[in-house]
Amino acid sequence: MKRQIAEKRGRQGEGRAAAWLQLKGWRILGKRVRTPAGEIDIVAKRGNIIAFVEVKWRAKKADLDHAIDEYRLSRVAAAVEAVAHTYATHGEDIRLDVILLAPGSMPRHIVNAWQP
Repeated sequence: MKRQIAEKRGRQGEGRAAAWLQLKGWRILGKRVRTPAGEIDIVAKRGNIIAFVEVKWRAKKADLDHAIDEYRLSRVAAAVEAVAHTYATHGEDIRLDVILLAPGSMPRHIVNAWQP
Protein backbone atom coordinates (compact mmCIF):
# COMPACT_ATOMS: atom_id res chain seq x y z
CA MET A 1 0.00 0.00 0.00
CA LYS A 2 2.78 2.48 0.91
CA ARG A 3 4.53 1.73 -2.38
CA GLN A 4 1.37 2.49 -4.37
CA ILE A 5 0.91 5.80 -2.56
CA ALA A 6 4.54 6.74 -3.15
CA GLU A 7 4.22 5.80 -6.83
CA LYS A 8 1.10 7.96 -7.20
CA ARG A 9 2.74 10.95 -5.50
CA GLY A 10 5.84 10.50 -7.65
CA ARG A 11 3.76 10.58 -10.82
CA GLN A 12 1.93 13.69 -9.62
CA GLY A 13 5.28 15.33 -8.88
CA GLU A 14 6.56 14.46 -12.34
CA GLY A 15 3.43 15.99 -13.87
CA ARG A 16 3.93 19.17 -11.87
CA ALA A 17 7.59 19.35 -12.81
CA ALA A 18 6.75 18.89 -16.51
CA ALA A 19 4.12 21.66 -16.33
CA TRP A 20 6.59 23.96 -14.56
CA LEU A 21 9.25 23.28 -17.21
CA GLN A 22 6.74 24.08 -19.95
CA LEU A 23 5.95 27.40 -18.28
CA LYS A 24 9.69 28.10 -18.41
CA GLY A 25 9.78 27.49 -22.18
CA TRP A 26 10.81 23.83 -22.28
CA ARG A 27 9.22 21.35 -24.68
CA ILE A 28 8.63 17.93 -23.12
CA LEU A 29 10.05 15.17 -25.33
CA GLY A 30 9.41 12.23 -23.04
CA LYS A 31 8.15 11.16 -19.64
CA ARG A 32 9.11 8.07 -17.68
CA VAL A 33 11.57 6.95 -20.34
CA ARG A 34 12.62 3.40 -19.60
CA THR A 35 16.10 2.20 -20.50
CA PRO A 36 18.04 -0.97 -19.72
CA ALA A 37 19.92 1.06 -17.07
CA GLY A 38 16.86 2.61 -15.42
CA GLU A 39 14.21 5.26 -15.87
CA ILE A 40 14.42 8.95 -16.75
CA ASP A 41 11.54 10.97 -15.35
CA ILE A 42 11.43 13.75 -17.95
CA VAL A 43 13.28 14.57 -21.17
CA ALA A 44 12.90 18.22 -22.18
CA LYS A 45 14.31 20.55 -24.81
CA ARG A 46 14.80 24.29 -24.90
CA GLY A 47 16.90 25.88 -27.58
CA ASN A 48 20.00 23.77 -28.13
CA ILE A 49 19.78 21.94 -24.78
CA ILE A 50 18.32 18.54 -24.03
CA ALA A 51 17.75 18.10 -20.30
CA PHE A 52 17.25 14.69 -18.75
CA VAL A 53 15.41 15.51 -15.54
CA GLU A 54 15.20 13.53 -12.32
CA VAL A 55 12.20 14.59 -10.21
CA LYS A 56 12.05 14.12 -6.47
CA TRP A 57 8.86 14.73 -4.49
CA ARG A 58 8.89 14.87 -0.69
CA ALA A 59 6.05 15.49 1.75
CA LYS A 60 8.16 18.01 3.69
CA LYS A 61 10.34 20.74 2.24
CA ALA A 62 13.06 19.95 4.80
CA ASP A 63 13.40 16.43 3.36
CA LEU A 64 14.38 17.76 -0.07
CA ASP A 65 17.94 18.39 1.06
CA HIS A 66 18.49 14.63 1.27
CA ALA A 67 16.34 13.54 -1.69
CA ILE A 68 19.18 13.19 -4.18
CA ASP A 69 22.73 11.98 -3.81
CA GLU A 70 25.65 10.91 -5.98
CA TYR A 71 24.53 7.28 -6.11
CA ARG A 72 21.04 8.16 -7.37
CA LEU A 73 22.45 10.62 -9.88
CA SER A 74 24.92 8.04 -11.19
CA ARG A 75 22.02 5.65 -11.88
CA VAL A 76 20.14 8.33 -13.82
CA ALA A 77 23.35 9.24 -15.67
CA ALA A 78 23.69 5.60 -16.78
CA ALA A 79 20.12 5.70 -18.10
CA VAL A 80 20.89 8.95 -19.93
CA GLU A 81 23.92 7.36 -21.60
CA ALA A 82 21.67 4.61 -22.92
CA VAL A 83 19.31 6.99 -24.76
CA ALA A 84 21.03 10.37 -25.20
CA HIS A 85 21.78 9.63 -28.86
CA THR A 86 18.05 9.14 -29.48
CA TYR A 87 17.21 12.66 -28.31
CA ALA A 88 20.32 14.70 -29.16
CA THR A 89 20.29 14.08 -32.91
CA HIS A 90 21.44 17.51 -34.10
CA GLY A 91 24.44 18.21 -31.88
CA GLU A 92 22.45 19.58 -28.95
CA ASP A 93 24.11 19.94 -25.58
CA ILE A 94 22.85 17.45 -23.02
CA ARG A 95 22.69 17.71 -19.27
CA LEU A 96 21.17 16.00 -16.26
CA ASP A 97 18.96 18.27 -14.14
CA VAL A 98 17.06 17.66 -10.93
CA ILE A 99 13.77 19.20 -9.87
CA LEU A 100 12.88 19.00 -6.18
CA LEU A 101 9.24 19.44 -5.14
CA ALA A 102 7.36 19.66 -1.85
CA PRO A 103 3.93 20.98 -0.90
CA GLY A 104 3.80 24.72 -0.37
CA SER A 105 7.16 25.48 -1.97
CA MET A 106 8.35 26.53 -5.39
CA PRO A 107 10.15 23.89 -7.45
CA ARG A 108 13.91 23.86 -6.92
CA HIS A 109 15.64 23.31 -10.27
CA ILE A 110 19.23 22.10 -10.02
CA VAL A 111 20.77 22.68 -13.44
CA ASN A 112 23.49 20.32 -14.66
CA ALA A 113 23.42 18.35 -11.41
CA TRP A 114 25.70 15.54 -12.65
CA GLN A 115 29.30 16.32 -13.48
CA PRO A 116 31.37 13.18 -12.98
